[in-house]
Amino acid sequence: MRFAGYAAIFDRVDRGGDVVRAGAFGAIDPAGVPLLWQHGPGQVIGVVEKALEDARGLRVIGRVSRRTAAGREAAAALARGALDGLSFGYRVRVARGVGPRELLGLDLVEVSLVTHPMQDLARVVAVEG
Repeated sequence: MRFAGYAAIFDRVDRGGDVVRAGAFGAIDPAGVPLLWQHGPGQVIGVVEKALEDARGLRVIGRVSRRTAAGREAAAALARGALDGLSFGYRVRVARGVGPRELLGLDLVEVSLVTHPMQDLARVVAVEG
């Protein structure tokens, strides 16, 4: 099952008090970015096929595998429309300020399908298959 959506939205303060700025991700090689279930490091549920910045945020296209129980659960929830949250794990390279902290340089570590994203608008926008 494939999906598309935004793992990050630029210029919006998240529930953790951070704001991602355009350009923070730079060029991303999606081959090194796993797709996780609820940020669980042992819950790889697929692959990130594409990850790039556009004017709105970090747009991702992912493919969920049904080979694991977590993958089957995620795919079923996506298909029913019961789950549409996206999130991402990262390492900070460059940041400034506090309250909100501006994230200016990030290394993308993972993308996750989640129940409650840190950024309210970080959502799946399309599901296929």
